[in-house]
Parts: sequence; structure tokens; C-alpha cells
Amino acid sequence: MLDYNRLMEKRNFVRDNVSKLDNIILDKYRENFSVDFTHNSTAIEGNTLTLLETKMLIEDNLSIGSKELREIYEVVNHNKAWNYVKGLIDDNKSLDEEVVKEIHSLLMDNIMVGGIYRTVEVMITGAKHIPPKSTDAYYELKDFYTSLNDGNYNDLDIAAYAHAEFVKIHPFVDGNGRTSRIIMNFQLLKNGFLPVSIKKEERLRYYEALDEYAINGNLDSFKEIVYELEDKELDFYIKAIGDSAK
Repeated sequence: MLDYNRLMEKRNFVRDNVSKLDNIILDKYRENFSVDFTHNSTAIEGNTLTLLETKMLIEDNLSIGSKELREIYEVVNHNKAWNYVKGLIDDNKSLDEEVVKEIHSLLMDNIMVGGIYRTVEVMITGAKHIPPKSTDAYYELKDFYTSLNDGNYNDLDIAAYAHAEFVKIHPFVDGNGRTSRIIMNFQLLKNGFLPVSIKKEERLRYYEALDEYAINGNLDSFKEIVYELEDKELDFYIKAIGDSAK
């Protein structure tokens, strides 16, 4: 696994030098990430819009023919939820139950009523882990929100933990994966890191790592994924900062 201290050094360098990038370029990087993140996060769940179609929908406000209305809403809603989180970060807000429920409500807009915990039992397709009963999930969620601030995880690991623990509990009937990936990035941004996008092509490794945590309590495999993705994002910005100085 990549060294945490080395990633902290890279994080600090980017944080201290990102202002050297032209604002137009910086905005374009962030827009590109938003499209990529929305595309991959929805595609992991089966959405069939391509990356280009996702861009056309959320950046150019162009309608996409031959797609189910639900798929259109999934993409539009994900982008709204992500913009909501970025606004919270700008306002120095923390992740709590109210925020999580609002994220889910935005993700489910025009699809189903969001922000309400399940009262039925659910299964995760393809996973070995069986989520807790709805009555047990309620208490696990209380512990989850407390654990976000108990200091047991470093500034990077808390993001991996937030995702893995939340999706293990699976508190909503639908939309848990998209919600968990957004709250993971909330924690990354909150701690000065860059948000990351898990590629749909990597979903098998991603699912196996989440299963490893849910069944055995071992977060290492998923942390490794988050570390690798964060390292790649940081290196991209470090190169851009270096190129801007030439």
C-alpha cells in the first residue's frame, strides 16, 4: 500500500500551490471530474449513459434520446447531489445524518422518496455480505455517525471507512452505493484531499474489497483502492502545477 505520509506531503503541496493554476483551467479540471465521477458512479449501478452523454446532459443541458427517464434522472440527480456537497465543503460543514439524508433525497429525486431509512430487509446483488435487519441498521447508523468524529482513523482512512461502513449497513432501499461514494468524497474534501472516481471497469475489485470489509472487518483492500486513486489525482495536479511554472 502507498505510504500515508507521502500522500500527506503531496496533499500539502497541492493545497499550498493550487492557486498557481489559472482559474479557467482549474474550473475545467473540476468540471471534468464532476462528469467523470457522475458517469462512473451511476454506471457502476447499471446506468447506460456514456461519458459523452453524461457530459452533454449535465454540462450542455442537452436531452438524450433513447434512454429511460430513470437513467436521465440518475445522472442529473447525482450531479445535483455532488454540487450540494461541494457547497457544504465551501461552508465548512461536517458530515452528519441530516447531510446524508439530503444527499440521498437529491439522488432519488423523481425516482422514489429519498432520505428515509428502510423498514424492510434487503440483499446486495452479487455480494456475500447480507446487510443487517432494518431494526439493527438503525442502531448501527447511530454508531456510524459517532465514529466519524471519534479520531480512530487518519485523514485519508476516514473516507474509506465512511464508504465501506455505510454501504455495509445499507440503510436505504436503493441508492446506497451512490450515496456512499459521495460521502467518501465529502470526507476527502473535508480533509484537504482531492475527490476520487472509482471506474466502472474496476467494479469487481471494488466490490471484493467492500465485501472483505463487510465480512471480515478488514479495510485494507479498500484503503488500497482509495490510496491509489488519491495518489493519481494528486500527481495530476502536481504535474499541472509544475507545467504552469514553465
